[in-house]
Amino acid sequence: MGQIKVEKNAGGIEGLCVIEPKVFGDSRGYFVETYNKQDMVAKGLDMEFVQDNQSQSTKGVLRGLHFQKQYPQGKLVRVTKGCVFDVAVDLRTGSKTYGKWFGVELSEDNFKQFYIPEGFAHGFLVLSDVAVFCYKCTDFYHPGDEGGLAWNDPEIGVDWPELTGEYKGTASAEGYALADGTPLNLSDKDQLWHGLKDTFHFDM
Repeated sequence: MGQIKVEKNAGGIEGLCVIEPKVFGDSRGYFVETYNKQDMVAKGLDMEFVQDNQSQSTKGVLRGLHFQKQYPQGKLVRVTKGCVFDVAVDLRTGSKTYGKWFGVELSEDNFKQFYIPEGFAHGFLVLSDVAVFCYKCTDFYHPGDEGGLAWNDPEIGVDWPELTGEYKGTASAEGYALADGTPLNLSDKDQLWHGLKDTFHFDM
């Protein structure tokens, strides 16, 4: 017990949590508990997870900003290889921070985890050559229930690190690159999402 440190309401946004597990290291390597339900409950985090996912992405890939509409998912995310900048945007209409965002760097070195509850759009930008991204979900993935928010919507104003480029009115990756010249890489679908005023919101 007591192996995690939790920053609640990260960035002043209710429900967002940055979690740091205790790492035990020596000359052989390290050991860390990546999830312990008792520790989570002791910190007031009693969500139930039903699905684990993992993805691998290369530098410059931006995945997001995603959500499910009728079956919203809470997500506990972490990185086991490389480094990403992870972002959540509040889409809860009853929230005082509706439309606000918070981001945190997750890496294999800092062991940080980020909990994003239901009612948020979520995405990440890969800053390392390769990143392996792992996450637990509080609901199953439902095909056809996907929604998305433009990653570069100026109304939200996410400050993606190392990213340069000029907003041209759409979510297109054209003209955007990281500081070292790596082009921004988005899926075709992620380049079609609209901004906050034209997207889905959660009545929470």
